[in-house]
Amino acid sequence: MKRKEFIKSLGMTSLVLPLVVGCSDDEDITPITDDSSSESSSDSSSSNSSYSSDSCTSTPSETEGPFPTKDPSSLEKVDITGDRTGIALSIEIAILNQNESCAALEGAIVDIWHCDKDGNYSEYGGTQMQSTNYTSVHFLRGRQVTDSEGLVQFTSIFPAWYQSRATHIHVHIYNSSGKSLLVTQIAFPEGDDSAVVTVNAASDYGYTKGMSGYTYNSNDNVFSDGVAEELSTISGSIEEGYSLSHSIVVSA
Repeated sequence: MKRKEFIKSLGMTSLVLPLVVGCSDDEDITPITDDSSSESSSDSSSSNSSYSSDSCTSTPSETEGPFPTKDPSSLEKVDITGDRTGIALSIEIAILNQNESCAALEGAIVDIWHCDKDGNYSEYGGTQMQSTNYTSVHFLRGRQVTDSEGLVQFTSIFPAWYQSRATHIHVHIYNSSGKSLLVTQIAFPEGDDSAVVTVNAASDYGYTKGMSGYTYNSNDNVFSDGVAEELSTISGSIEEGYSLSHSIVVSA
């Protein structure tokens, strides 16, 4: 599916998911069934999402972190929102093969996961690292297989942040046989007019953390050594939702 067709298929309405009351008890939460997203307007962001054979640079490997998906093969889906609420985010990732001059890699398995608007991960919790217990749920985690253009798409919400980390998305890529090719992370553009700043100020939509205490990419323990090959493109608005696009180069 091409990018235009994907975004059109998500629709233009109901882009901001309704807030859920009583999120502290995950067993009492009613899952969201609205999987709509947005065709985004422009935002002042930049990234490395386009490659040529002359600039085919391998994407850096990064830690999978303390919250990897425990059983990703069971989570093959486009809409990874689950019961989470927040500002809509459509995600498109292109997987490119460095060994073929950055040609699209068809049939690659792509797992992603990220935190919710409060900085919490599913499948974990009840510990000092994350006090809220979400061990029995699997929100904001999903798997897709790349099409002939090397693309996967997901519907989600805009992630917030947590102590010592900038806003990010985790990605694990395998070949069609299940061999691990790369574990990496996707960074978000920053700046006064960035989506990161705008979203984290959107308290009416449940984002209450703001930017006080935020760890920027330049100080992040993953991105501080260089973020150019991991920086996504973000476009859109709070009202219409946001769209993220990014290219990842692997050796396959």
